[in-house]
Amino acid sequence: MVRPWAGPAGGRGRSWAGQAAGPFVGGAGGPEVARRTDASRTHGADPVTWGPRGGGLVSVPSNPHPLPSRRPGRWWPACCCAPGSGALQLARGPCVGPLARARGPASTCSAASCPPCTTRTACPGPWFDMYLCARDSIVLNFNPFMAFNPDPKSEYNDQLTRATNMTVSAIRFLKTLRAGLLEPEVFHLNPAKSDTDTFKRLIRFVPSSLSWYGAYLVNAYPLDMSQYFRLFNSTRLPKPIQDELFTNEKARHLLVLRKGHFYVFDVLDQDGNIVGASEIQAHLKYILSDSSPAPEFPLAYLTTENRDVWAELRRKLASGGNEEALRKVDSAVFCLCLDDFPIKDLIHLSHNMLHGDGTNRWFDKSFNLIIAKDGTAAINFEHAWGDGVAVLRFLNEVFKDSTQAPAVTPQSQPARTDSSVAVQKLNFKLNDALKTGISTAKEKFDATVKTLTVDLIQFQRGGKEFLKKQKLSPDSVAQLAFQMAFLRQYGQTVATYESCSTAAFKHGRTETIRPASIFTKRCSQAFVREPSKYSAGELQQMMTKCSTYHGQLTKEAAMGQGFDRHLFALRYLAAAKGIALPELYLDPAYGQINHNILSTSTLNSPAVNIGGFAPVVPDGFGIGYAIHDNWIGCNVSSYPGRNVREFLQCVEKALEDIFDAIEGKCIKT
Repeated sequence: MVRPWAGPAGGRGRSWAGQAAGPFVGGAGGPEVARRTDASRTHGADPVTWGPRGGGLVSVPSNPHPLPSRRPGRWWPACCCAPGSGALQLARGPCVGPLARARGPASTCSAASCPPCTTRTACPGPWFDMYLCARDSIVLNFNPFMAFNPDPKSEYNDQLTRATNMTVSAIRFLKTLRAGLLEPEVFHLNPAKSDTDTFKRLIRFVPSSLSWYGAYLVNAYPLDMSQYFRLFNSTRLPKPIQDELFTNEKARHLLVLRKGHFYVFDVLDQDGNIVGASEIQAHLKYILSDSSPAPEFPLAYLTTENRDVWAELRRKLASGGNEEALRKVDSAVFCLCLDDFPIKDLIHLSHNMLHGDGTNRWFDKSFNLIIAKDGTAAINFEHAWGDGVAVLRFLNEVFKDSTQAPAVTPQSQPARTDSSVAVQKLNFKLNDALKTGISTAKEKFDATVKTLTVDLIQFQRGGKEFLKKQKLSPDSVAQLAFQMAFLRQYGQTVATYESCSTAAFKHGRTETIRPASIFTKRCSQAFVREPSKYSAGELQQMMTKCSTYHGQLTKEAAMGQGFDRHLFALRYLAAAKGIALPELYLDPAYGQINHNILSTSTLNSPAVNIGGFAPVVPDGFGIGYAIHDNWIGCNVSSYPGRNVREFLQCVEKALEDIFDAIEGKCIKT
């Protein structure tokens, strides 16, 4: 399977980075108020994005375009580390000149070229299209997962109890979001000044178009929340050539999958209030007690297919008398997946939450909330509608609410209600063509997931606290370890992708950090090839340079001054206008630096146990990592072209060497 997008030339981006911004004001009751935040519904209306602000609005600025004179300086260092000598020659060659000098309409996404965007709006079109136009299966190629930590109270990890509590907490989040009461997502550089009740009260009285100026004065950066409404009642619909995102906020039912069967029941009443927790518990208990055998032709396999194939099969499915059942699936608040087996270990957890067996997930839903027999829970989310900032906020809030204010206890009794009436089991009519399509999808799916290997390490020698005391960026150290590991294993440095959220800007999604630089290359070679040649002090100086430069790259990416998305937008614009692609895009070296063998993404949250994703290219690694206070975790995937266990051994060796050098010890060869 070809991995579609991780930059302008191919592959795919990951975007986990995010943080929760305080508790949400939840609870049942009151009419549903949907505060619309879809980009397509706000174009031209206001130069700032919409976001709940305690009943008001909070704004963020539009994304600036990188300064033309700085563009070459952005990509030269990235090209330096790609294999082969052609990349550096390309980066400094004549084909870069026109792009470096480009100004005006040719270097921006103008309103005329990308309607209905305005010149003050970061155009969302290309960022959605790059996902929706991809024809490969979304399983492994796009959908990542994040797993919850267990409930601190072990008895609450009972599957029925946890499923009920998480469902209720998710609906509380939905209600709070739509009522405009969800606290804005804000990144606080100085929480003592900005993350206070006093500041929050004051900022409510500032006009929405100016509120971000007030926040910036106290080093608080509001983040775009325009993706949030797609969390619920949303599905990616397969269509020929390009998929569509569908949302129906009027639907009130939950979709539950178990053993390949589909069930729906209302979780909101006609007035928009949350159905009683004991009723939800009763309905879930009823579903868990269904002894029906798994279907011979599990429909969910179709969501693992090539998107064009799935589009045609879905057309046949709808025309065969299944349109109403599909409508219920598409419009459901979200998809709850109840698995009938416990999780054995973290590797089993990764495989199950990333892809499972294909029968008990509807991968097209905005997210699947998966709960195993032992209460292990995770979210697998479709990536076209949004990024990890929104999903991680939701995950954090659901974990906090379900553990601190659970709707039911292990001793709670389900309501005495007739669940056989309230719960509808969806039955699909399948003709021979659809049965053949399901069987074919199953064969493809099984063959593909068998090729995926997942492994992990937990480096216990130190983490964020120790590295910060050494004045080193923890993220730069992790990225340096990946460079050192690959150099040790394969004898070269390669193109590397790290996602960075640009949610500080209106409709911002992600930008690429290019962690492989001339600084990491020199430092890696010193550690791996010539450790005896350098003293611990000299290695420390090299690491400091890596850290400083990595911090610069991260800041540039977060502030919209990276080069990857800009070059992608220019390429998209050229294609839209029928303009011949500049020589840069056609040169093999450009494709080489965008063939991201190391695709990396990090997340860190007290609610998250582990996360992961598949490689973005067949010969790559998918590296999910987290830097905790006192340890570092890496969850890595690969296909047969790479040895993931050996790579992780090299990562562990790299981290040991880095910590030895920091402590002034000699590097062991």
